[in-house]
Amino acid sequence: MTQTGQAVIAEGQTFTVAEYPVPDPAPGTVLLRQELAGICGTDLHWWQQGIEPAMLLGHENVGIIEALGKGVTTDDLGTPVKEGDRVVFHPRNSGISNGMRGPDEPFSGGFADYIYLTDPMRCMIRSEKPPQVGVLAEPFTIGVHAALRANIKIGDTVVIQGSGPIGIMCMIAARISGAGKLIVIGGPAGRLELARKLGAHETVDIGAVPDAGERKEIVLGSTPGRAGGDVVIEAAGFLPAFPEGLELVKQDGVFVEAGHFVDVGTVEVNPNRHFLRPNLRLEGVWGSRYEHFIRAVSVMESGDVDFAAVISHELPLERVREGFDALNGNYELDGRTAFKIAVRGAFAAGAG
Repeated sequence: MTQTGQAVIAEGQTFTVAEYPVPDPAPGTVLLRQELAGICGTDLHWWQQGIEPAMLLGHENVGIIEALGKGVTTDDLGTPVKEGDRVVFHPRNSGISNGMRGPDEPFSGGFADYIYLTDPMRCMIRSEKPPQVGVLAEPFTIGVHAALRANIKIGDTVVIQGSGPIGIMCMIAARISGAGKLIVIGGPAGRLELARKLGAHETVDIGAVPDAGERKEIVLGSTPGRAGGDVVIEAAGFLPAFPEGLELVKQDGVFVEAGHFVDVGTVEVNPNRHFLRPNLRLEGVWGSRYEHFIRAVSVMESGDVDFAAVISHELPLERVREGFDALNGNYELDGRTAFKIAVRGAFAAGAG
């Protein structure tokens, strides 16, 4: 190919847009025209700490097949694919950066005009849904993993700490797993409004109720017999949320930690009071695997959940810093609440 494309390089807390030649796909590889790339909380945490050395970020993507390398005729489910088809893919099985690759490997990060899938073990699936749905495949995979680890049963009361994208993905997964009551703790108000739209029965605004003890009373009062949640999922990625969440689990309940994908420090807990006496089961969710991705995409393709409502903003590559600043500040961008911010490639449909 003779055309060029742009990619975002992150270093420290600075973003630079660089131009690279677009490669011809080698045998067994796939070149995508990037449509949308979600800004993940993990990207944000790395950026807050200062990214060293320079990295290519972006691992929540959906794109259109620009060119297929020799030998690639189907997706990973055996469905035939061709140029022009929309696909989603699992980043850890596709050769895409998760903050691990540098500028010497252009188009290995999702904040770019193109994405080059180089791993022969990639997990790529054709999608019939719009890009605003497909871009959420990776974060919803985390929610699916959390729900499976929690072993949510029909009628369970599930408490979600965090009303950001991962929290809402966990809430949706809990809902379709059979949860009878969903309680979401988070903020700001616009995010909680979306949580209610997508299935939350009760919400607790941490801005309106800043005291953890008061929040505990509200949550327990919303559970049968004030016993607490059968399952509590921590998806805020905020250290004090961990011990707070342990206080919200009922006897013999499950606590799932799904929010701390980046090491942000240590917190003190009481082994006897928090774990032994309540006979609590603690589960950790570290990313996801192939099986979780397959399950997640099958749900998204069914069309029963309004996933597209989660995307609040679509920004061109040159505005990526504004997206990070909004998620690092008051969750406001262009005069409205920022929920899931996605970056679009220059050649995506409707870009401009």
